[in-house]
Amino acid sequence: MFKHLLLPTDGSLQSEEAIRQGIALAKETQARVTGIHVVPEFHVFTYRPDMLEDTRAEYLRDSQAKAAKILESVENAAREAGVPCDTVCAVSDEPYEAIIKTADEKGCDLIAMASHGHKGIKGLLVGSETQKVLTHSHQPVIVLR
Repeated sequence: MFKHLLLPTDGSLQSEEAIRQGIALAKETQARVTGIHVVPEFHVFTYRPDMLEDTRAEYLRDSQAKAAKILESVENAAREAGVPCDTVCAVSDEPYEAIIKTADEKGCDLIAMASHGHKGIKGLLVGSETQKVLTHSHQPVIVLR
């Protein structure tokens, strides 16, 4: 059975529910988990207003602080369930690539993620990261609703 699950999260309610389900699966199979949150690279020209106001250093500091808070919820849920957990904050303009790369590097044998995350304009511009992971990953992917 699966021994190491990768749990991507964008901090959305859908991701939080997928994390909960992924940790329950890990507990059931006596697996460990790695939580991952991907933040975009800093760009001077961007569609994201928060980048326009920051310097590179400010953006990275704020992004890492936000990622730490999001990943803390994964750590807390895993701790409560008694599931071994580590976390990764990756920086990439292509979240699906960072997710797949991390799964490879960490030796994960399953990626468990939400069917969708944030909606609205961000969803339109970014596209479905879950779909891209499904299409490009060599590891099995379980999509949680």
